[in-house]
Amino acid sequence: MKTNNKKQSVFVILLLLLFIVAVPSAMADITGSAHDFSAESWTVDNQICVVCHTPHSGDTASNAPLWNHATTTATFTLYSSSTMNATVSQPGGRSKLCLSCHDGTVALDSFGGNTGGTTISGGALLSTDLGNDHPISITYDSALATADGELSDPSSALSGLGGTIEADMLFSSSMMECSSCHDVHNSAGVPALLVKANTGSDLCLTCHIK
Repeated sequence: MKTNNKKQSVFVILLLLLFIVAVPSAMADITGSAHDFSAESWTVDNQICVVCHTPHSGDTASNAPLWNHATTTATFTLYSSSTMNATVSQPGGRSKLCLSCHDGTVALDSFGGNTGGTTISGGALLSTDLGNDHPISITYDSALATADGELSDPSSALSGLGGTIEADMLFSSSMMECSSCHDVHNSAGVPALLVKANTGSDLCLTCHIK
């Protein structure tokens, strides 16, 4: 009887150790990430979510519940290449919301109906010239993959996130946006708010065949 109790105790300890090891990756979130503005002087009551969301009287924005931040009205210079088969459009949907801080024309603290004066800077400032950035707001589907010849078919190729590229990384079935590669809430807990680590260009090679 004592032997069984001892085995049970060891089993419980092992389970607790496994839980402790697993928690940091499972608990990765916006707290402490590059999108945690709670310590900034311009936020409200050290809140994290209020910069982008509000529980009441929020704007109706595509894929952004109860949006609270001013939205950019800029016209962007788009990526262009003679070897690209996709058609690039002005940023829309989720990407436009990201650019409402990252284009530098809208202040970080322009939220809750207020006009702020603190604009983004450094490497996070993309500006309105997206000509040297990965194209966004493009239709990435099986037809594009076939035409390009060096892209995985998003309807069948696996994303490494649990399903296909189409299911896990595209929006409205086929749209590639900023959040195809970046997770604003830092769910994966990897640098640059990526949806998964880019070790060995793993994220890039999810879609690109090189």
